[in-house]
Amino acid sequence: MLDTKQQFEIVIAECRSLFAKKLKDYGASWRILRPQSVTDQILIKAKRIRSIEEKGVSLIDEGIASEFIGIVNYGIIGQIQLALGYADSVDLDEDKVLELYDKYMTQTKELMYAKNHDYDEAWRAMRISSYTDLILTKIYRTKQIEENKGETIVSEGIDANYMDMVNYSLFGLIKLKFSDKEE
Repeated sequence: MLDTKQQFEIVIAECRSLFAKKLKDYGASWRILRPQSVTDQILIKAKRIRSIEEKGVSLIDEGIASEFIGIVNYGIIGQIQLALGYADSVDLDEDKVLELYDKYMTQTKELMYAKNHDYDEAWRAMRISSYTDLILTKIYRTKQIEENKGETIVSEGIDANYMDMVNYSLFGLIKLKFSDKEE
């Protein structure tokens, strides 16, 4: 049985691989997105996951795993956009984008490892639908913080919410990929 870190590395590699392929196809065209637009892209993906979970069927030939991957990648894009600000044109080359992807994924993964230690892998006992609901909650929290122009009184900021969305999506991907094989 693979341990948690190995499972994370496998699903992260899948997310990064798709990100790199899309980067080759489209360049860093997402650099023009304001953080609010990134949040809305994540909302669309989470709503589709919830719709598939509730209806039990998808009319498009892509399941929830592809949407979780999208949330992971947009969550990393969101962190990049928060750090750099949005641009009026594509201003980063492929190497720089992948360097930034790795930097923010590493920070996100390290947060998960710390939380996972403290919570003793409680996420493994959760349902995938709970990850979806928690992602949606984080999205609406993020939208409220965005409405407050990024200001919070006692709460974590937008970047922490993006990290949590990424990590809940990674949990979902791990459960989808490994649960049937190991339980």
